[in-house]
Amino acid sequence: MKATDLLIDCLENEGVEYVFGIMGKETLDLMDSLSKSKQITYINVRHEQGAAFMADVYGRLSKKVGVCLATLGPGATNLITGIASATLDHSPVVAITGQAGFERQHKESHQYLDIVEMFEPATKWSVQIKDSKTIPKIIRRGFREAQMEKPGAVLIELPENLAPEKTASQPLPFIPIPKSKPTVEAMEAARILIEQSQKPVIIVGNGVVRQDAVAELHTFVKQLQSPVIHSFMAKGILPKDHPLNYFTFGLMKKDEALPLIDESDLLIVIGYDVIEKPPMDWNKRKCPILHLDPLPAETDEYYPVKAELIGDLNETLQALTQLELPSKQWVPTGNLKERMETMYQINQDVKGKQALSIENILTVIESHSTEKTIVVSDVGAHKLAIARTYPPKQAGRLIISNGLASMGIALPGSIGAKLACPDAPVICITGDGGALMNISELETANRLGLSIIVIVLNNLTLKLEEQMMEEKFYHSFGANFGNPDFLKLAESFGVKGVRPTHLNEFDQVLKEAINSDEELLLIDIQMPS
Repeated sequence: MKATDLLIDCLENEGVEYVFGIMGKETLDLMDSLSKSKQITYINVRHEQGAAFMADVYGRLSKKVGVCLATLGPGATNLITGIASATLDHSPVVAITGQAGFERQHKESHQYLDIVEMFEPATKWSVQIKDSKTIPKIIRRGFREAQMEKPGAVLIELPENLAPEKTASQPLPFIPIPKSKPTVEAMEAARILIEQSQKPVIIVGNGVVRQDAVAELHTFVKQLQSPVIHSFMAKGILPKDHPLNYFTFGLMKKDEALPLIDESDLLIVIGYDVIEKPPMDWNKRKCPILHLDPLPAETDEYYPVKAELIGDLNETLQALTQLELPSKQWVPTGNLKERMETMYQINQDVKGKQALSIENILTVIESHSTEKTIVVSDVGAHKLAIARTYPPKQAGRLIISNGLASMGIALPGSIGAKLACPDAPVICITGDGGALMNISELETANRLGLSIIVIVLNNLTLKLEEQMMEEKFYHSFGANFGNPDFLKLAESFGVKGVRPTHLNEFDQVLKEAINSDEELLLIDIQMPS
């Protein structure tokens, strides 16, 4: 077989279902081999950035590795934003690119860039295949690196001259990543720390979702009876109405959870990714830390670790629960939970209201959502509102980019979500700025026959940047723009579009779209500028 046939065999061996990408001259052999696969579906996208975002969200939701493909030069450079986003949000992704043949790599050459070096800061591992016999080893290591904690992206580059080479190599067997658990000494140190505390607070991060440790976290919380707060990407771990759920933290301002941290004498931090919000922003009192994570803590003065439980979070939480720790039930002062519900507009009654504010829209979406519903948020002012107000009914069903925080992720990410979870309603919420970055993927979604509800919050401005500039300088500059008619734009892609003018109309439109679950729909909401 030729080298690209072997590469596709290796992808099949890893359980790959989809490859998202755009072909080029340097990947023609790979496309020929991919065309023969009975297991892998190739998704031809409209922009390589979209391919990377699709692979990212598909990987998060499927618990598999998302795979994307591009050619050399501009194809590879178009991938890099989505690849960096996957790495910083800890999504398992493998990117495969073509490259000029060896004979062109020692001199200036058409479309040639050192892709491996360029991707090194954006990936966990970046490598060029230099010998076709090494393909099985590189693919096996690449997928393993992508999935190991903390997950991220890997770049594998195949030079054009190697693609048609004949090889007799075979895929390597798939070996599950082993689980580890904390030492007895570490468990004892954690027990003493918890027993000595009076007002512990549990901070949960996306690692709990990634490691499927939600049930174990619930058991631990039930035993300890201490308040719990979530990072943006961990929303849904505790249900909204759980008495110990003190919602989210990590907001830019009006972060009502901070008094809870300030009142605490121990922070039990479980699966938290500091990329979401650095400790200096939420632990100014330098409260002691009990760190639970697959990896050791990155300590600093604002993350003063007093004990660490390093290992698989399932194993760690089970072992911690078996210590039969005493209840540490306490209630923060000042009716904090009620104040947070008011400030975050949680449990608000929108009956009789007509304003199409983001909070009212989110309350309507919540009223129609189920445990299966997936909401994919773009980046902007609405992301902060979603992090405050919208409560997913299941962990991992709210997709927020909070590492690289890249605009443009929502629409392609929703395609990845629908392919990962075809039976789930998928709602894409994007601002007009983020929407137009990858609006061409409407064609991809329509071609694939995917039923996705795309909500465009149309206010003719980069609202978050406008707000920050006005707060800092008392005026804004460079944040406004014009927009096309989104309904006509949707129609040009063969997609139905509607423009509700009040909340009741939006409620009806959303209800019908969710119940039918048969078509791609764009909802253009005219927001106040």
